[in-house]
Amino acid sequence: MKVLLLKDAKDDDSGQDPYIQELRLCGLEATLIPVLSFEFMSLPSLSEKLSHPEGFGGLIFTSPRAVEAVKLCLEKDNKTEAWEKSLKDRWNAKSVYVVGSATASLVNKIGLDAEGAGSGNAEKLAEYICSKPSSELPLLFPCGTIKGDTLPKMLRDKGIPMESMHVYQTIPHPGIQGSLESYYENQGIPASITFFSPSGLKYSLEYIQALSGGSFDQIKFVAIGPSTTRAMAAKGLPVSCTAESPTPQALAAGIRKALKPNSCC
Repeated sequence: MKVLLLKDAKDDDSGQDPYIQELRLCGLEATLIPVLSFEFMSLPSLSEKLSHPEGFGGLIFTSPRAVEAVKLCLEKDNKTEAWEKSLKDRWNAKSVYVVGSATASLVNKIGLDAEGAGSGNAEKLAEYICSKPSSELPLLFPCGTIKGDTLPKMLRDKGIPMESMHVYQTIPHPGIQGSLESYYENQGIPASITFFSPSGLKYSLEYIQALSGGSFDQIKFVAIGPSTTRAMAAKGLPVSCTAESPTPQALAAGIRKALKPNSCC
């Protein structure tokens, strides 16, 4: 059975995307189509803040892209040596909060110790942060221009200081239409389509509706998390399943259940 995941490929240690691997174990043939591109911004300002951990109570990362922005700062400003020598240890003396295992893995790769990865989404991470002793210093939150308001609002309501800064913006992937047309032409109508973000939904739904035609209602639509579920509902799209967490295992189980409600992989 063929399923479509609207995300870019991320190789793990085996050289394959973990979502494709996990779905294959469930007997599902998954195809990845990237629907988003990213442009980094305000990197000099981020670099300056990273050089002064004494001014912050810790870090928050809710997307892999924000971690990539930090990595770019270190490479572009020749800060790698200073980072390895002292900066990363000074940040590690504070809390580094993350959402999801993919983001946690990237955080670990730049030498930081992540906590809260199991929270799965921004709302649960905010609850986790609120349960911890807080500093009078603000948490530094590098994020995209269209970040959700849930986490900042929950922290603000609890009196936890936070400084968010936009370090990337999301734009449509230039190859969305062509990639989707090619998929439908060669693979046909997928049994399931998974959206990985509200932006991904926004930029791809029109093409999917047009290409699916009368078969649109037969497709099982799946969301990677609650913010994407809300965006799908706002578009009037039926949500067959929301993954319990943003992991290959949870998504595979959710898709399998949506396609065959009485079975599991």
